[in-house]
Amino acid sequence: MTIYSTLLAEKFQKLHPKLQHRYALPLDQPFHAEGVMAWIQSGSKLLSTFYRLASRMNFLFPESGENIPFSISNRCTINQEGEAEVSWERTFHFPEAVRRFNATMTVDFDKRIVKDYLGDVLFFYSDLQFDVTAEGCLLITSGAQKVIVGKKELPIPNVLRGRVTVLEGYDEAKDVYTIHVSIYNDLLGRIMMYAGEFTESGR
Repeated sequence: MTIYSTLLAEKFQKLHPKLQHRYALPLDQPFHAEGVMAWIQSGSKLLSTFYRLASRMNFLFPESGENIPFSISNRCTINQEGEAEVSWERTFHFPEAVRRFNATMTVDFDKRIVKDYLGDVLFFYSDLQFDVTAEGCLLITSGAQKVIVGKKELPIPNVLRGRVTVLEGYDEAKDVYTIHVSIYNDLLGRIMMYAGEFTESGR
């Protein structure tokens, strides 16, 4: 049993079989995929300084576009605390820049949440809840969020949170994985949205 299958328990079997394969992620057996984001939209110009800093950490970025080549790699390893940890490396190939949106995830099985540390520098943290829809898609939503300053984790007030919704599915007719991501703030509106398709690659 791996972290996502253990977390979802009996719900894991309700995922589409291709999503069960994608999220099984045995130790040191990576999943690689390539595809195209049909569209990517960033948010308000008020966020430009934030995007500039975040992009240096391989977190969020300012670019928007259509038909953007995309790749994703996931690998499960054991971290220094002895926990199973899944790395997420997402790469977006814009005409003017290559952007990355990286993260590492572990699971708090007592609280039944995924602990998501975003970017290559420990700066931003979010609780995530994983669920399965009636159609067999994976639904991910965010909860509490924190800014990390040194060894301190400072809670972000509700009104400043980026509310994350991810829906990942499988289109049998096209034989592709599908993804839709929305990050929204109650004050600033859209922070980032993207949607697209991808297929597993040998790499």
